[in-house]
Amino acid sequence: MGKSCCQTPEPDQASHNDPRWRAILWIALLVNAAMFLVEIVAGIAADSRSLQADALDFLGDAANYAISLGVAGMALAWRARAALVKAATMLAFGLWVIGYAFYGLVVGSNPEPQAMGLIGALALLVNVAVALLLFRYREGDANMRSVWICSRNDAIGNCAVLAAALGVFGTGQAWPDLLVAGIMATLAIWGSMEVFGQARRELAITGRRLSS
Repeated sequence: MGKSCCQTPEPDQASHNDPRWRAILWIALLVNAAMFLVEIVAGIAADSRSLQADALDFLGDAANYAISLGVAGMALAWRARAALVKAATMLAFGLWVIGYAFYGLVVGSNPEPQAMGLIGALALLVNVAVALLLFRYREGDANMRSVWICSRNDAIGNCAVLAAALGVFGTGQAWPDLLVAGIMATLAIWGSMEVFGQARRELAITGRRLSS
């Protein structure tokens, strides 16, 4: 019987030993760490919740890339467990951003749209470049897929930050910034569910192998 199109594909461990894959992860790690520093300073200076949320996303992604480098070449079960850890960090980030946006709504904020637009555009260029490098690995195991999902969500989030900058500039109010922070939180939670589901399926595969 042929394989179902919904069946989890057999992971290719050789891909994790691919020097190109490791090199891309190192590039993504260093770029994300640098962008965290840029965005957190700019986000605080501009009083932008969406920029600060995006900065923390860069920090979380840098940590996730470090985890991926650590488990590259290991057995599928260990890579799937690492993906579960990354799914948990993505979920925690999403929940934190929702709380932080609500706090901004309660206490008020005065974001600076010019700084939001400039830094948001820079972050978008960075994330699109990283996403293009990772595109060929988007159908890998849960560990590889989590890296692709992080980059994809980041690029979408940056477009939302640019939209928020336009919204703040046009309305003179902070609600577009807070709305985008909420959208970014939703993307993180959605992505965590994708990664969690695939990691669980891969752990089930390894369990069946051990029991057979």
